[in-house]
Amino acid sequence: MKARSRLISAFLKTEGRITQAAVAFGTASLALAAVVGLFQVLARFVFHAPASWSEPLIQATLIWMTYVTLAAAMRTGTLISVDLALSVSTGTARVLLRTLIAISILLLLIVLFWFGCELVWRVRFQTIAGLGVSASWVYAALPVGSVLSAIALLANVLDPSKIGDHQTENAG
Repeated sequence: MKARSRLISAFLKTEGRITQAAVAFGTASLALAAVVGLFQVLARFVFHAPASWSEPLIQATLIWMTYVTLAAAMRTGTLISVDLALSVSTGTARVLLRTLIAISILLLLIVLFWFGCELVWRVRFQTIAGLGVSASWVYAALPVGSVLSAIALLANVLDPSKIGDHQTENAG
């Protein structure tokens, strides 16, 4: 029992660092997108010399930001929650509902991973205009994000103590 507890503790510690890094990456990506967007506006409307690389870079950055930081929402359980059902359920029904939610999300992440890998493979010879890099690098965010999210989802299932109070979070 102690070995299992240590293994779970080590997993949760590792997952915490991974999710923290994902959030930091997402924050940096958002900041980069904002700076490049400001540069694009200045270049186009002030200097009348638009940069061809800025818009695709913003799009790529926002794609990566979205899929990588999805792990943080998975970890806290705030992405997909059934507030009313969770608030009225107790005991076995609540555990069953949380299990059903986790399985549903995991199935969605498996589909996202599979089709993300398919997409990365299909666009491997396409280059992004303005950036000159393979489109696969941009769309790799889908399988990477789904793996990070699956790890965070497993951590949520193993350690539900970090689940937020859905009633107050969603109240506005």
